[in-house]
Amino acid sequence: MISLLTSNFHSFLVAFGYTLLSSIIALIASTVLGTLFAILQIVPSKTANVIARAYIEVFRNIPLLIIVMFFYLVVTKIVKIGGFTAGTIGLTLYTSAFIAETVRAGINSVGIGQTEGARANGLSSWQTLRIIILPQAFKIAIPSLGNQFINLVKNSSILAFVAGGDLMYTANNVAATTFDSFNSYIIVGIFYLIITLPLNYYMKFLETKLKGMA
Repeated sequence: MISLLTSNFHSFLVAFGYTLLSSIIALIASTVLGTLFAILQIVPSKTANVIARAYIEVFRNIPLLIIVMFFYLVVTKIVKIGGFTAGTIGLTLYTSAFIAETVRAGINSVGIGQTEGARANGLSSWQTLRIIILPQAFKIAIPSLGNQFINLVKNSSILAFVAGGDLMYTANNVAATTFDSFNSYIIVGIFYLIITLPLNYYMKFLETKLKGMA
């Protein structure tokens, strides 16, 4: 395994960078997008509610592979994008639907008295949501969000299906050229752990820290 790693180290390192970059972009974008659709579910507008529910139900119930292949095969006929971009967009949309539900559950867990107290002190609806509700909602949702973030990193292996240059794609290429599938995938598994384990421990640390501040 060591010889396979050293002889293909540059390829694995580049692939690690692509996986990490895709994961970071999708994590940030899906969190922002998911939070937006979580808010749209609770605002007093039936139109916004319907749009949010439709978005969430569609992307939660379609396999990630189909979403990514749609952008890679269909959207590219209109806008020229590569496999990395198509995979990252698909990963973002798919994950944002789950994050939307997680954040919405966190918002609904905040007591109605918090909203009433904020409004009684002269805060607008937007100020109440931004200053009072969302911080508490994210605090409540931290464990579930941590799981979604880790799943996002693992799901980034979907880029392999669209030549996204990620770890899984590189492992497939190395395995095909060296005929050493076992060690190729073991190495890639270790690289994934390098990303997911620190993320897992950080989310647990953040959860503990926020509980201590309560």
